[in-house]
Amino acid sequence: MSLINISGLTFSYEGSSENVFENVNIQLDTDWKLGLVGRNGRGKTTLMKLLNGELSGSGSISSTVEFEYFPYTADDPEMFTIDVIREIAADAEDWEIYREMSLLKMDSDTDYRQFCTLSGGERVKALLVGLFLRRNSFLLIDEPTNHLDSGGRRILGEYLSRKKGFIVISHDRKFLDVCTDHILSINRCGLEIQKGNYSDWQRNKDMRDSFEISRNEKLKKDIKRLETAAKRAANWSERAEKSKIGFDPSKVEKNIGRRPYEAAKAKKLMSRSAAISERRDKAVAEKEQLLRNVEKSAELKIGTLDFHSERLIQLENVSFGYGEKIVCRNVDLTVLKGERIAVKGGNGSGKSSILKLICGENIKYSGNIIKNGQLKISYVPQHTDHLRGSLKEYAESLGIDISLLLAILRKLDFSREHFEQNIEKYSAGQKKKVLIAGSLCEKAHLYIWDEPLNYIDIISRIQIENMILSGRPSMIFVEHDEVFCEKIAEKTIELN
Repeated sequence: MSLINISGLTFSYEGSSENVFENVNIQLDTDWKLGLVGRNGRGKTTLMKLLNGELSGSGSISSTVEFEYFPYTADDPEMFTIDVIREIAADAEDWEIYREMSLLKMDSDTDYRQFCTLSGGERVKALLVGLFLRRNSFLLIDEPTNHLDSGGRRILGEYLSRKKGFIVISHDRKFLDVCTDHILSINRCGLEIQKGNYSDWQRNKDMRDSFEISRNEKLKKDIKRLETAAKRAANWSERAEKSKIGFDPSKVEKNIGRRPYEAAKAKKLMSRSAAISERRDKAVAEKEQLLRNVEKSAELKIGTLDFHSERLIQLENVSFGYGEKIVCRNVDLTVLKGERIAVKGGNGSGKSSILKLICGENIKYSGNIIKNGQLKISYVPQHTDHLRGSLKEYAESLGIDISLLLAILRKLDFSREHFEQNIEKYSAGQKKKVLIAGSLCEKAHLYIWDEPLNYIDIISRIQIENMILSGRPSMIFVEHDEVFCEKIAEKTIELN
């Protein structure tokens, strides 16, 4: 066991008016299986790059281990996969490589296939094999699940659960539950470590947030009551103070002891007023420490259009492919109004292609697709590479209201500073949020979303889940987050 010590770390990007991290002091154990969570734009990848030495800030980071960062780029993707792994882990024996490949359930022919011919998921597995076989390495694994289907995520989660010594960024709740034993959360007001997996962390956070919200409400009432009492006591004290001066007791009052009595009464009331004010100040100070890390998640809404027919889409015996290769064969699918359908299948099974086909993209197919010409579809693509320019330009390209787009993005935790930046500068999760916000601005009969949650933080995922459950849109989607699918999908089709 060794430690990673972060002391006084402060960092901000050039041109930004806000620090990403400010005076961070934290200690990490290199035996931990550490999940790193936080909202998009909070600095998860930035922290990884600071640890890896790709970025530098003030303060210090010290450790006796060597950091390795994933995603990792193969020097020569034309090489055989086994040679790529050998190059990454030069000290590893071949039997160790094949053992790791077996644990990740990689196909037996993967080793002597060119690395560039592997699917995205197979590349992830091969690179992680090489990185884990490096001696004295501590892995910084950034979003490894985005190229994996649900089955691949389960396999990778089980593989990581056998390891020790890594930090993994992921927003897949089940994946984090399987492979982590500590959670490092980047909160609104700093970093926090908790022992346990994601569900343990979320349960503890929910209890603490609930307590703070309840305590905050009680303190608000107490402060109001104490302010009223302090004001009343101060008025009484002022009247008592006035009553002891400005007269000659020997002339206007037979009881010459009244003046000392009034003085004692005024002093007592002043003391009471001061005590009440002190209690109020303590309540205010305590209240100011509450809710600092309670994440605010405003309610999202989806404005669907009503279609005149119960049937929106029908596919009859549809097959399609690319060149000589048939990707998908004999698909039958009927989409009814109000249905939410998940399309599942392994990598390369044609999930994205069938969504594009329904949207009307130019893909050669056989069979019948029955779709009314008046049906309006809102489509969220899997990739964000096409996003360029300002949010205003993006809104104009879609023909949507820029004010509504910005309002939705604010609910998804965008700051006003982000609105002044071009989309190219956004994080991967923020770009995906732009696509979803754009879709929510489009009133449609049918929403078709292709892996909408890639890179999106967990709190925003929950917002989106709640919006879909309350708004009940007609929807077809591809998504590998099992928690999302279990909550949202009413029907599932499996492409083999």
